[in-house]
Amino acid sequence: MSAPTGFKRLGIAVGALLGAALILLVAVSYLVSAEAARDAVTAEIKAATGFEPTVRGPVLLSLFPSPQVSLRDVALGEAGVRDSPLTVERIVAHVRWLPLLAGRFEIADVALDHPRITLSIDREGRSNWSPLIDTLARTVRTGGEAGAKTLSFSEIHIGNGVVQIEDAAHGRTETLEKVELSLAWPLIAKRFAATGHVSWRDEPLDIGLTIADLPAALAGDVSGLKLRVAGTQVKLAFDGSISYLPSVKVDGTIAADTVSLRNALRWVSGHSLPGKGFGRLSLKARAAAVGGTVSLSNLNIELDGNVAEGVLSYSTRGRRALQGTLAVDTLNLTPYTSAVHLLASGARVWDRKQITLDWFDAVDLDLRVSAARVVAGHSRLGRTAVAATLRNDQLTVTVGESQGFNGLINGSVAIAKTNTGAQLRSQVRLTNVDLDTSLTELFGFHRLEGKGDLSLELDAEGRSVFALARTMNGTVTLAANQGALTGFDVEQLLRRLERRPLAGSADFRSGRTAFEQLAIALRISDGTANLEEGRFIGANVRLALNGRASIPARELDLSGTASLLKDSAAPPTFELPFFVQGSWDDPIMLPDTQALIRRSGAAAPLLDAVMDQRAREGVRSAIDRLMGERTTPAARSDAAIPIPSEPPPPSERDVSNQTPPSR
Repeated sequence: MSAPTGFKRLGIAVGALLGAALILLVAVSYLVSAEAARDAVTAEIKAATGFEPTVRGPVLLSLFPSPQVSLRDVALGEAGVRDSPLTVERIVAHVRWLPLLAGRFEIADVALDHPRITLSIDREGRSNWSPLIDTLARTVRTGGEAGAKTLSFSEIHIGNGVVQIEDAAHGRTETLEKVELSLAWPLIAKRFAATGHVSWRDEPLDIGLTIADLPAALAGDVSGLKLRVAGTQVKLAFDGSISYLPSVKVDGTIAADTVSLRNALRWVSGHSLPGKGFGRLSLKARAAAVGGTVSLSNLNIELDGNVAEGVLSYSTRGRRALQGTLAVDTLNLTPYTSAVHLLASGARVWDRKQITLDWFDAVDLDLRVSAARVVAGHSRLGRTAVAATLRNDQLTVTVGESQGFNGLINGSVAIAKTNTGAQLRSQVRLTNVDLDTSLTELFGFHRLEGKGDLSLELDAEGRSVFALARTMNGTVTLAANQGALTGFDVEQLLRRLERRPLAGSADFRSGRTAFEQLAIALRISDGTANLEEGRFIGANVRLALNGRASIPARELDLSGTASLLKDSAAPPTFELPFFVQGSWDDPIMLPDTQALIRRSGAAAPLLDAVMDQRAREGVRSAIDRLMGERTTPAARSDAAIPIPSEPPPPSERDVSNQTPPSR
C-alpha cells in the first residue's frame, strides 16, 4: 500500500470522527434543555450544601470547548427567605462528558463568580448564618440529603468574592474583598480545606485553612484546625482545635510575626501609636479564645529587641482591653523615650508642639512588667517593677520599686486627656540616689555631687510641654549629705575677697565646694518656683539662698549670703551677699559690689562720699584745686557726681583743635 493511500484513509477516519462528534453535539444540544440543566445543577448544589438555590436570572448551557451550565443571579439559603446571606452573580458548573452523553448530569466542579456573603451579628450574639449552619451541618453529617444520589463534585472555586461582616454589638463593619479561594469539599473524607487569597483594608493576604472534621465542627463539636495567614503587614500560623457550642472556643499554639507592630496596629485598628518604636514583633504562645477574649499563656515575645515571657489577654467584650504580666531580662526603653521631647529641637526652651492623646480612646490597658535591668537613653536602672494602666482616658505609670542611680525610685506619673490638651500629675520619690547622674538625666542640672533624697509632687495642664510648664503647681524637696557643689569654689573666693575685697573680679564658675548638709524646698505656683528653704552647710562655708525661678523661661533670680567659717560653732569671719541670675543651664553668680567696697578700707570713704552730698562737694573742691580749674558757684551745684560713660567713637569726637603728633 502506498503512502498517499494510507494518509488518505487516515484523513477519512479523522473526518468521520469529527463529523460524528459534531452530530453528537448537535443531538445533545437538542436532547438537553436549559431547564433540565438548571434543575440538575441546583439539585446537586442543594444535595452538597443543603442550601436552596434560587435562580433569578437566565440559564445558559454551553458544550464547547467543554460542557458547562451557567446560572445568573442566584441566591443560596433557606427556601422562602427573601434576604439571603449568600448571593452569587454567576454560578458555573462544569459537567462531565461521558455521563452527559448518556443523558445524565455529573458536575466535575462548581465556580462561584462574584459571590457576596453577608454575616450579621446582633447585640445578643446571634448570627444570620445560624439556620444555614444547622442545615449545612445536617447535610454534611449525612453525606447529602436523604435519598439523594452520591455527590459527584468536591471542588468549589470562589472568584472576585466579597465578605461583609456586620457587628452590631461593637458598631463595626469589616469587608473582605477580592476573595479568591479554592474549597476542597468533603465528598468522601471529613476533611475540609480552603486556600487562596483575600484583600482586607487594601492589604492582600494569602489564606490557608484546614478543618480536620467538618461535620463535627459544624455540629459544634471539637475539631482540628490549622490556619495560615501571610501578608505584607503580618504573618500568622495557628495549629489547634475549634468548637462553637455553647460558644466559640479555639485552643492551640499560635505564632505571629510582623516587621512593624506600629504599622500592623494602624492597619488593624485604624489608630496610630504615639512616638517611636514598636517595630519588629515575633511571638509564640499557647492561645485560647472564648467568647471574644483571647488569652496567651506560655508567651514568648520579642519586640524591638526586648525579649519577654509571661501571659497576655485581649478582650473585645464591650470596650477593648489588654491585660498581662511580663518578665524581661533587659528592657530597653530607648526606642520609645527618644520620641519624648521636653525641649524644642536645637534650643533650650520648652517644646511648644501640641500633645496628641487621641490614641487613649483605642483600648484599655492593664500591664505589669518586671525587669532585671532597664535602659532608657543614657539612664541605667537595676531591678524594676512597673505597672501601666490606661482607663477612662488616663494613663497611669506606677513604679513599685526601681534600683536607679545607685538608690531607689518609686512613685507614679499620670497623664489624662482633657478638653484643654493634657493633665499631668506626678508623685515621685528618689531615695539615696546619686545627685549628679539623677539631676543631670532627669532635669539637665549638673552642679551637685553626692547622694540624697529628692521628692516631687507636681500637677499641670495644657496643650504642650510649654503650657504644662506655665501652669505647673506643686512642691520639690531635696536633702543631701556629704556632697559638693561643682563649678563654684566658694571657700577660695571668700578667702581671697576677705583679704583683698577689690582685688579684681574673681571667677565664681570654676572649682568645687564641698558640703556636709544641703536642704532645698521649692513651692511651685503657676510656673513660678519660690525657694522657701535653701541651706548649704560645709566645713568652712555656709550658704543661705532665697528667691524664685521661672519654669517657663528656665531662668533664676536668686539672692543669698555666703559665710566663711572658722569652725561650725564660731560666728562667721566674713560674709558676702551674692546674686544668682540667668538661665539655669548656665547661671551667673555675682557678689554684691557695694559690700566689697565697704569691706575695703581705702574705697569705703569714697562710697560714703558718693552717698553724702556735703562730702561730694568737698571732694569736688579738692579736685578743682588740684587741677587748677576755677568753677563758679553755679557750676558747683548740688548735682550728683555723674557716672562716667563710654567715650564716643572717634568719628563723633571734636578733633578741630587737635594737633597732629610730630614725627
